[in-house]
Amino acid sequence: MSVAVKQESGLISVENRPASGAWAAKAREEAAARLTKMGLPKRRDEYWKWTRPEALLADTAAHAAVFDYEGEAPVFDAIDRLKIVFVDGVFDAAASDDLAGEKFEIERLSEAAAKDIHWASQVYGVLEASGHNPVPRPLAAHNSAMANDGVVIRVTGRVERPVSLIYQHKSDSSDAVLHNVIKLEEGSKLTLLENGTAASRLSMVTEVDVASKAEFHHVRAQGRDHERQLATHMYARLQTESMFKSFTMSVNGKLTRNECVIEILGDDAIAHIAGAALGDGNDGVFHHDDTVFITHDAVNCESRQVFKKVLKNGATGVFQGKILVKPDAQKTDGYQKSQSLLLDDDSQFLAKPELEIYADDVACSHGSTSGAIDEEAMFYLRSRGVPEKIATDLLVLAFLADAIDEIENEAIVEDIVSKLEAWLERHRS
Repeated sequence: MSVAVKQESGLISVENRPASGAWAAKAREEAAARLTKMGLPKRRDEYWKWTRPEALLADTAAHAAVFDYEGEAPVFDAIDRLKIVFVDGVFDAAASDDLAGEKFEIERLSEAAAKDIHWASQVYGVLEASGHNPVPRPLAAHNSAMANDGVVIRVTGRVERPVSLIYQHKSDSSDAVLHNVIKLEEGSKLTLLENGTAASRLSMVTEVDVASKAEFHHVRAQGRDHERQLATHMYARLQTESMFKSFTMSVNGKLTRNECVIEILGDDAIAHIAGAALGDGNDGVFHHDDTVFITHDAVNCESRQVFKKVLKNGATGVFQGKILVKPDAQKTDGYQKSQSLLLDDDSQFLAKPELEIYADDVACSHGSTSGAIDEEAMFYLRSRGVPEKIATDLLVLAFLADAIDEIENEAIVEDIVSKLEAWLERHRS
């Protein structure tokens, strides 16, 4: 992820880009030009005032110890899925399943990029480029210029078996840049699972093009290496009567910045984005940032943003979410909720919810709160013999329920909840 920067002149080096065929070389050159024009993020930038970007811009990744799971089964291990494994950002063919199946086609990004003509040219860097207006996102442009691995997936039918991207971290100094491209044709369906730390430092961009009446379901689990640092960007483009639903669970991590940019371009489309984060400063610095931008540019569409963070021992949570409703996007239903549960006086939650509305027939709302454990609920549980630490865990899970409810697959819900319960048990003070 190394970027050489001369702050005085604003010049940015994106040399040594991966060797590419015609379409990918053009896309990477255009991304490099975008990055050079916009410059790297700085603390004075509006959307970086609460998250220090320096660690994400350093020439080399900081040391990050590899977490020892001590025999604990990874998340999604009990789910029937097609597994695609990356180790420190490099595809591991031996650990992966055969990349073949009905109603979809999968290739490694490096293989697709080596061709002169490929369908991925319709998506790669295209959604990322559109997502810079009105807020520049230079780390995503850098990723499009420099990424050499990832997957490209084209879905032509309704795929019931999830595709699972597994990111393993084995080197304490690994620096990974991954880029995924997903194109869902009309009426198709895909569930994408992601889990693992991936590297000491990770830059990831995922672009999702959802055609009319197609469905994309996404569940991601980030963790649990304490010292890892990552910046992810997810871009989505939705057409008529399409659906996009994404949920991210994050535990541990020195620095996490998850950005999601969604453009709703077709009537009657639905976009839901949710997240649950748990941070304990006793493990080391914990800083978790969710930044979301949803643009409504069609009639009778629905969007939901639901983000919950549980913080203790000096952990920091950030939420920046915006709903932009363009003039012709009548009958928009936009909802945004960001909440934190602070388990001590040392942690903090920084929130910036925004609505920008240019249509007059809409129902949009946002709310953001921070608070402690509900004393009445705690008293109720304690009065019925529940120990305080267990009662606290039960109330934390109840607090996170709104975000977890965005997952439609019950087996995945059970797996996510079991992992959250195990984390809470380990972190009882």
